[in-house]
Amino acid sequence: MRVVNAASRRTGRGRGTVAGGRVALRVAPRLLDHLSCGLKLALVSGTNGKTTTTACLAAALATSGVVATNATGSNMLPGHVAALGGSSARAAVLECDEVWLPRAIPVECPSAVVLLNLSRDQLDRTAEVRHVAHAWAASLVAYRGVCVANADDPLVVSAAQSAPCVAWFAGGLEFRQDAIACPRCMGRVHFDDAGWRCECGLARPEPDAVLGDGTAIVDGTPVPFAMALPGAFNLGNGVAALLAAVRLGVDPAAAAGAICSVRDVAGRFSELDVDGTRARLLLAKNPAGWSALLELLDGDDTPVVVAINARVADGFDPSWLYDVAFERLSGRRVVATGERWRDLSTRLFYAGVAHTTDPVPRRAIASVDADRVDVIANYTAFAALSGGR
Repeated sequence: MRVVNAASRRTGRGRGTVAGGRVALRVAPRLLDHLSCGLKLALVSGTNGKTTTTACLAAALATSGVVATNATGSNMLPGHVAALGGSSARAAVLECDEVWLPRAIPVECPSAVVLLNLSRDQLDRTAEVRHVAHAWAASLVAYRGVCVANADDPLVVSAAQSAPCVAWFAGGLEFRQDAIACPRCMGRVHFDDAGWRCECGLARPEPDAVLGDGTAIVDGTPVPFAMALPGAFNLGNGVAALLAAVRLGVDPAAAAGAICSVRDVAGRFSELDVDGTRARLLLAKNPAGWSALLELLDGDDTPVVVAINARVADGFDPSWLYDVAFERLSGRRVVATGERWRDLSTRLFYAGVAHTTDPVPRRAIASVDADRVDVIANYTAFAALSGGR
């Protein structure tokens, strides 16, 4: 696998993180069964937060020994092979694409499956969220590990209730537009301060792990919990990782300390210097992710550069821009950039957001002429900036 991965990098065909896994699975289709056998293995899936939750859970499990993980985000089965192949670790935490999860569960037989959320994402190449939820439910019926699931997402709850053993965490749900119709009866889901419910009986379960004031409470026991990563959405990711770690046998205080020490996840929230301007890099790939980041930026006047591409990894259709409340950027200095800057500029115009444009992201950052700037980019635009291009 290492030879194939190295060849992939040398020939410019990719980053060399999954090519070896693809070749290995063609040669030995049951290789992943062998690699995962006997491991304390957790799969982390959902539309948003997979990479961060995976990093946090891996840090928690690492308090007891070496952990294998797919830190690059190669989250389909070939990426899992690449992460596990050649590793001597007896524990692993693997990010898993939500569409691939039903295929991964019976092959890898994980000790824990962590379900974060479901919302629209790249519908030109992935399924509608209710189809994904139904596929999850079918794959969990015979699952014998623990399913750690977000009690605040009706789609996740509907799927997770198929599992024989479920532990619930209060992960929050900032973007509710994909959860207003009940996944069971298609009736209206009612949200209020107490949670959510439908007249058919589907309702928010009582969580086993919740957030307090500077604490997390797991099975009734509070532990200090102040994450280095910013934002309410990352607190939700962190409490998911904490509950999964505890269910996998890690001491709650040790797990919480490790999770709270995570500061940088695959370049998210890292800073880039562009001609003297400190640019904080933020990744948002879909309306739910944008909603969470715009909430994080509320109340600040730091200039914002928004970078949008529409390649395969982003989804070719940028019409999702009209599901994002860009109106929340009104009154700030905003620059539109990326390969689809025209689509973005049009959306900002209809949102009433005054802005300038520059198709080249680094040039757009420099044009702000400020000490600090927040850069929100979708997948390939973010990857190019965080990779120094």
